[in-house]
Amino acid sequence: MTTATLARRGRIYVLEARYQFLMVLREPAFAIPTLLFPLMFYLFFGVVMGGRGFSAAAPTYMLATYSVFGVMGPSLFGFGAGLAMERDSGVLLLKRTTPMPAAAYLLAKVGMAFAFGAAVVLGIFLTGAHGAGVVLYRWQWFALSGVVLAGVIPFCALGLAVGAWSKSRAAVAITNLVFLPMAMLSGLWIPITMFPAALQDFANVLPAYHHAQLALKVIGMDGGQATALHVAVLAVQSIAFLIVAAVGFRRAESGAVSIRPGGMS
Repeated sequence: MTTATLARRGRIYVLEARYQFLMVLREPAFAIPTLLFPLMFYLFFGVVMGGRGFSAAAPTYMLATYSVFGVMGPSLFGFGAGLAMERDSGVLLLKRTTPMPAAAYLLAKVGMAFAFGAAVVLGIFLTGAHGAGVVLYRWQWFALSGVVLAGVIPFCALGLAVGAWSKSRAAVAITNLVFLPMAMLSGLWIPITMFPAALQDFANVLPAYHHAQLALKVIGMDGGQATALHVAVLAVQSIAFLIVAAVGFRRAESGAVSIRPGGMS
């Protein structure tokens, strides 16, 4: 592959990422809730309420869990609702007529979710440090941000599976049915230890629980399970979500997108 070909291919990736980012910025129904809701929830429960009724460490606990919550939103909705709408509106069909590789489309959406997630996490970190008095070592701030933002990958895979099987009219509702109950049952809003034993056991099958436990481990507030266990579960679940998505694309022979290494077809 020549230098000129690599340059052209690189430009395609950059342009697609730019268009994806501009597209979601022009959708207030996506951008505003994604950016503001996690920050508003943390501002109310972590700063105004100050963890009242829980413990003095509640704002620090919520800093980690609401950051996970903030990353879930753009990942799930960007792929889940966004992909279903683009497919049913014919946008993906139009892209199939271009030489754009499938990887450019997928990486652009992952990049968009990462950018929005980073903005939410930064907002929560600043609010926690200056509003709730959360004090962490410098390495903990950086490690926590890295662990939280890494969650973009499994949640994008889950969103891809939802988008592959959902119709555009039902995609937002289905994504919400996945997003909100999983956030609650994973201990992102209320500490998992306050749940009945049956719900604590059920949380072990939820990717948000394992992601939250990895984030809480950075600040020494996790449940004590091994890091390798959480990483392995998230890796296996991500692969399973991608397989489910691939089956969904193949099922929809008309008007769907089949993602292959060489491009969209």
